[in-house]
Amino acid sequence: MAFYLAQSLIEPTAGLFFWKALAFAIFLFLLYKFGWGPITEALDERESRIEDSMTRAEQALEEAKAMQAENEKKRRQAEREAQRILREAREAAEELREEELEKTRDKISRMRDQAQAEIRREKQGALEDLRDEVADLAIEAARKVVQADLDADRHRQLVSNFIDELPKN
Repeated sequence: MAFYLAQSLIEPTAGLFFWKALAFAIFLFLLYKFGWGPITEALDERESRIEDSMTRAEQALEEAKAMQAENEKKRRQAEREAQRILREAREAAEELREEELEKTRDKISRMRDQAQAEIRREKQGALEDLRDEVADLAIEAARKVVQADLDADRHRQLVSNFIDELPKN
């Protein structure tokens, strides 16, 4: 009998075909009613989440590229600013060095002028002292000549010769 039942399930008969078709139709209806809707909703929701994730990823990528470009621009600006500051610092240092060099030159020039003026004063003082000494010697010589009873003509000639022999400086 088991063979007969198995045989009847394999052979196509109208009754078997009807019941199989009815069971399949009920299965499709139940699947559509309870399974198809939630499955398609879940797939649509998943597809929507994936699209949203891709959109957010693309936006994040664009933002990252924009931030990278902005950072690059700021870095270049910072480099230019640093170069400008270094250039200004070098120029300021050069100006300061030139000013200090000029001040030093002026100070040396003033010191040289003061030294030369001091030398001239000392020289003039020495010449005046020398003239005073020469005058004292001339007076002493004249006193000795006078004591030797020279005549006036001889006395004038001696003083005149002595004065002519004195240096003019």
